[in-house]
Amino acid sequence: MFSIAGPAMLANMTTPLIGVVATTAIGRLGEASQLGGVAMASVIFDCLFWLFGFLRVSTLAFTAQSLGAGHTSGIRVTLMRGLLVAALVGTALIALQLPLADILFAAMGGSDAVVNAGRSYFLVRIWSAPFALANYVFLGWLIGQAWARLALAVQITINLINMTATLVLVSMLDFGITGAAIAAVIAETSGVVIGLAVARHYLPGRLVQSWHELLDRDQLLRVLAVNRDIMIRTAALIAVYLFFNAQGARAGDVTLAANAVLNNFLLVSAFFLDGFANAAEQLCGFALGARDRKAFNGATRLILAWGFGFALAVTVVLAIAGPALIDMMTASAAVRLAARDFLVFVVVSPLPAVFAFAFDGIYIGATWARDMRNLMLASLAAFLLTWFALRSLGNLALWFALLGFYAARGALQAARYPALLKASFGK
Repeated sequence: MFSIAGPAMLANMTTPLIGVVATTAIGRLGEASQLGGVAMASVIFDCLFWLFGFLRVSTLAFTAQSLGAGHTSGIRVTLMRGLLVAALVGTALIALQLPLADILFAAMGGSDAVVNAGRSYFLVRIWSAPFALANYVFLGWLIGQAWARLALAVQITINLINMTATLVLVSMLDFGITGAAIAAVIAETSGVVIGLAVARHYLPGRLVQSWHELLDRDQLLRVLAVNRDIMIRTAALIAVYLFFNAQGARAGDVTLAANAVLNNFLLVSAFFLDGFANAAEQLCGFALGARDRKAFNGATRLILAWGFGFALAVTVVLAIAGPALIDMMTASAAVRLAARDFLVFVVVSPLPAVFAFAFDGIYIGATWARDMRNLMLASLAAFLLTWFALRSLGNLALWFALLGFYAARGALQAARYPALLKASFGK
């Protein structure tokens, strides 16, 4: 479990680094509008690519199931199907780049100078879409075979290429915001080249053995149904994230800044908890493919027990170090005070969140995507209802709603688990 979860945690943490590196490089140029533009565009890409994260998780699940079933050709076909879908989706994003830019930047707001800078970055980096999504597929395919260290090495290499290209194009050649976007395209394209080289090494011969098997109608429909359900589930998750930030912004600059500081703690916690989810996806997918109910139950217990222990440790660390971390992240006395007022919610959040993340991994590994979609939508409804009922409390209502959202996700999936286990394995 830890051989998968540990490297997966680190690989997850490297995912947003392309945007972070671009923001840092442009920030050092000293032009506020360009910094705001690349920061805004980076958030857009994080959310846009996150929406298509089903390419990683479904590839991971189907790969693990094929591995457990001893279906070696299924491992090859899963990779190629994932790359085919990534190419189609990425090409569609490129084709729709102009209306997408209009809609997304209008929704984000900002001054004309910031929006113009952000559009410049967006219209170049969008050409990385097929490659970025293909790298999601390679990441899922590697972790699905429990090759998490190799997945981490590929992710680190992509980010080193991005850092180097950004340094050369922005700092040395003075290409500005366009250079940062080109660096992202170079890095993602390099990742696909590396991924294909790895695949050719472990899958000798032709990557596509049979187009008939690759385009099998029943299998394609199953893959598309799972991807659709995971995409809807992810959209609901993004809706919670966006609603939380939008309502925080309406509460004033100090509250918005305080929430932003605390959200960094949630983000780091989520990266670690998602490592356990990745382990659950691989272990449960393998057990389901092998039709081994005992191993599936054992993996579930292992993930939940160790995940809760880890969450408890994170809670203790945040309780002790939280105030000092807040002071380190902001110099504003008002923001520090506001962040401390809501720190308790961040401190306790890993305890309900770990069950949400763990069961997400279990459900994905078993490809119980339809139920996961429905339960996520129910959890979104619980989030909105909690906020609506407590909205007179202001920002306090948002944090109560967020904790309720985590708790609802874990509790609903736990309640549904026995019936799905029985349906998958029988009595």
